[in-house]
Amino acid sequence: MLLMVGLGNPGPQYEGNRHNIGFMAVDEIARAFRFGPWTRKFQGEIAEGSIEGEKVLLLKPLTFMNDSGRSVQAAVSFYKIALADLVVFHDELDLPPGKVRVKTGGGHGGHNGLRSIDAHLGKDYRRVRLGIGHPGSKERVNPHVLGDFAKVDREWLEMLLGEIARHAGALVKGEDAVFMNRLSLATGGSQEPAGAKGAAPKSAAAPPKGQSHIRQARAGGKPALPATGPMAGMLKKLFGGD
Repeated sequence: MLLMVGLGNPGPQYEGNRHNIGFMAVDEIARAFRFGPWTRKFQGEIAEGSIEGEKVLLLKPLTFMNDSGRSVQAAVSFYKIALADLVVFHDELDLPPGKVRVKTGGGHGGHNGLRSIDAHLGKDYRRVRLGIGHPGSKERVNPHVLGDFAKVDREWLEMLLGEIARHAGALVKGEDAVFMNRLSLATGGSQEPAGAKGAAPKSAAAPPKGQSHIRQARAGGKPALPATGPMAGMLKKLFGGD
């Protein structure tokens, strides 16, 4: 069994936040592969299904970002899941909007969700880093991360979430490089989405590596990818329009 975790904060006030792109990714995977209904367990919401013939459990911790590790550890312990079979989707400041990188282990980069998981389980799990861009200064990080995606982000965000679901089979098979290559081809390669919020100006230097993330965030078979559904509805609610 593979456990795929999306990181975010629970509650409607956080639903469209950049910090919740991990929730959005697993929601889209659940919809595309017609997983079972979300149910409450492990201090989170879980859904079960299969991808490429493999059983997959999706988890959205409801402990708030800073305590995500409690929920993830509970699921890992119950199902006796190896860390190699744990995949965590999270927002990444140090990647341009819409860009995706997969890595195993490494530091948390100031991301409190990863920090919590590391503390409970160690670092040897796979992280799917979903770029949200950097606002340009440390003082603007919190409002950027806890702010909703802007209307100008709608096109690339919808495409990215759909392609993550379309190619999730590569992650299930451990083909991380294949997954990244397919997403890169599908979403325009090295080009940043035009006008995306958080995209660095062409003349601007990239933010320093290891820039501190937000410190507090409280208050089987091929997938079907129709144009309607819960994720499409959420995006329409967030951005407005048809």
